[in-house]
Amino acid sequence: MRPLTPRELLQVWEQGLAQPPVRRALALLAAASPELSSEQLAAFTIGQRDGQLLTLREWTFGSQIESVAQCPHCGETLELSFNVNDIRVNPALETASALQLQQAGYQVRYRLPTSQDLAGVSTYQDASEAQETLLARCLLEILPPAGQPQHPLPDEVVDAVIAAMAAQDPQADVELALTCPSCQHQWLAAFDIVTFFWHELNTWARRLLVDVHRLARAYGWSEAEILALSPLRRQFYLEMVGL
Repeated sequence: MRPLTPRELLQVWEQGLAQPPVRRALALLAAASPELSSEQLAAFTIGQRDGQLLTLREWTFGSQIESVAQCPHCGETLELSFNVNDIRVNPALETASALQLQQAGYQVRYRLPTSQDLAGVSTYQDASEAQETLLARCLLEILPPAGQPQHPLPDEVVDAVIAAMAAQDPQADVELALTCPSCQHQWLAAFDIVTFFWHELNTWARRLLVDVHRLARAYGWSEAEILALSPLRRQFYLEMVGL
C-alpha cells in the first residue's frame, strides 16, 4: 500500500459519490494497493480492511483525529481529539478462514465477516434482518446436540459467535470511552473509520476543487497543473491573487 496523490484522491472521491460506504472503502484501498486484486481486498476481514484505511487516513490527513460526539443523556456536544494510535489495535488474530466454537452443546464452524459480506447486506432496510443475514453468510457448519435442530440457533449460541468474532477481529469494532463534562454520563461511542475518512475526504475534495477553480481563473492553469503543485505552493498562489 502507498499514499495517494491529490489527483488519485479526487478520482476515488468522484467514483465513490454514488456508492455505498463499503464500496467507498474498497475503492480507497484499491487505489492505494494496485498490487492487490479487487477479490483480495474484498476478502479482507473488516478489521484488516479498517486497519489499512486507518493507515491510509494517517498518510493522507495526519495522525491526529478531530471529531465530535453528542451526549445521549443531556445532548451536550463533545469535541474529541485523539491520535490514530489510540484506536489502532493488533491485526486480526485469525483470517477469514474457518474458525470453531462450542457453546450450549452446539459446535459451530464460522469465518469472520468481509467487505463482500457487508456489500451483500448493504441494501437491507431492516438492521435486524441485515445482521441475521450477515451472520448466516459467515456460518459454515452447525452441529447441534442430539435431538436439536440446526436452525434457529439459540440466542446464547448466536451471542457467543458474535462475541468471538469481535474478539478475533478487534479493529472491526472500535469504541471510544467518553464522559460528558456537563452531566458526567459515561458511554461507549462507536468509531467507524470508513464514515469518518470519507467525511474528511469529501470536505477536502470540495475545498480543493474551489481552489482549482480560483487558480484556473486567475492563471489559466489546467486542473492537472494545479494539482501537481504542493499544498504549500498552492496556498501561496491563492494568497497572491488575494483569495
